[in-house]
Amino acid sequence: MFGHRILREAALLKLRVVAGVLSALVWCGAGVAEPLDDAATSADRVKAHMGFLASDLLEGRDTGARGHEIAAAYVAAQLAQQGVKPGGDNGGYYQSLALLSFRAADEGRLTVRAKGAAPAPLVFGDDYLPRPYPTTQQLRLSAPVVFAGFGIVDQKAKRDDYRGINAKGKIVAVLAGAPASFQTEVRAYHASIRTKFAAAAAHGAVGVLLIQTPAEESRRPFARLLSHRGIWDMTWRQPNGEYYLPGHEAAPLGYLSLVGAAKLFAGSPAPLDQVYRDAEAGKTKSFRLPVTLDVELNVETKPLTSVNVVGVVEGSDPVLKNEVIVITAHLDHFGIKEGGQGDVIFNGAMDNASGVATALEVARGFAEGQPPRRTVAFVFVTAEEKGHAGSQAFASYPTVPGRLAAVINLDMPMLTYDFIDVVAFGNERTNLGPVVRRAADRMGVSLSPDPLPQESLYTRSDHFSFVMQGVPAVYLITGFGGDGARAFGAFASHNYHQPSDDLSQPIDYRVGAKFARLNYEIARDIANADARPAWLPGDFFGDLFAKPQQMAKKAQRR
Repeated sequence: MFGHRILREAALLKLRVVAGVLSALVWCGAGVAEPLDDAATSADRVKAHMGFLASDLLEGRDTGARGHEIAAAYVAAQLAQQGVKPGGDNGGYYQSLALLSFRAADEGRLTVRAKGAAPAPLVFGDDYLPRPYPTTQQLRLSAPVVFAGFGIVDQKAKRDDYRGINAKGKIVAVLAGAPASFQTEVRAYHASIRTKFAAAAAHGAVGVLLIQTPAEESRRPFARLLSHRGIWDMTWRQPNGEYYLPGHEAAPLGYLSLVGAAKLFAGSPAPLDQVYRDAEAGKTKSFRLPVTLDVELNVETKPLTSVNVVGVVEGSDPVLKNEVIVITAHLDHFGIKEGGQGDVIFNGAMDNASGVATALEVARGFAEGQPPRRTVAFVFVTAEEKGHAGSQAFASYPTVPGRLAAVINLDMPMLTYDFIDVVAFGNERTNLGPVVRRAADRMGVSLSPDPLPQESLYTRSDHFSFVMQGVPAVYLITGFGGDGARAFGAFASHNYHQPSDDLSQPIDYRVGAKFARLNYEIARDIANADARPAWLPGDFFGDLFAKPQQMAKKAQRR
């Protein structure tokens, strides 16, 4: 049924788009200035934005697809209507990006060879899933395998999982996830696949295998990963013409299931069951496996273009206006389900039409209120669902003048319950923490710790692209107090990254207005504060990302 709909003439679609945009502009009261404390009006605006962005007309807002282009045009029109100035390329609202989409072209081949034994091919779907990088269309590799625990190198924690092994020229097998003993946000960093790739590359490895653990299997079953086969990942082209592929020297090879890991570890110095037990107890030891792995992987690539949408409210202070507070929300989602039947549109109502809608309300607050002392930029990024390419590109090469001073990220606020608390990731790492707490107190909202530390949420959204550039960040999600835990759990079980994340959910748009107001209060206070946003002394991420950049700038000035 949907197939007939998308095959209609382009002219008809254009008419519907124009009508939809005009309708939304009228509904949102173009030209009428109303403060954010008018909760009913703000709720209507959130409803209008979500109603358009999560409609079937936008076909799931897939990066580089027609629906995302329409969504970008809508957001740019809304910013213009609010009086938010363009902050993109060449005086417009768009930051244009050249992207490369990539995925495994076929099942690939992984074969384990042990001395004195016949080669043992691993079975696609049962033992492994390929996970290639687009550094080469055809990867052919044969190398010894070493086991490096969780692949963690952390000087502050005095931990080096590469101690005692030589990874140079070898394939490194590392456990998925990270030990629970680490603080939740540091744990998220060490669990990140990119962190593991970078550590392996720094030690001279030629490839990386991720090993499923029993804990990861209970949280995210291997069979579910198999169902995601065929999804495109993305990277972006830098000004020097090269694609951004950190850690590519250690080629990502694949993800091994519990069954596949047992085959790889057959005859190892430590039984795999013991390796898992040691990992849970924080006693992981690294060693060389008595095997060589033969790898054949083929990569399918597809160049495409997309845009970030950027708007700016210029600061009023002659000095502080050169410091930029960024409000970000990702505009993209997963598009249309390939080969599906029935409802095949990934509407992305909560993920992330809700975040975009609330960010547009924050923009309206700044456009209609007193000018902030610092400049505030609103960046609606693309390709978040495909690896954060849009936010990485903007954080690395911003299109607005001035220094990026802080970022506030709005990603997937749950609007199906009236939240009484929020989780503020990064809140205790910078001097933004007291600002966030005061704003929450004014609104009668409490702050709660991360209720899902095993999910590594701190590194899984766009603010982390800015953190990696040394920019202090805070990322709020609606909390688990009251009905929150039940509502969040129901969404995660039934609607997250599914076509059912649509407008049929029991959305309370007044909650959207409340969430927008909270983020506006936080952003306004940061923008007007005397103190510059800064990492707290000795913070893990401040030392890791901000200090090296500060040292490089000092060296350049010399």
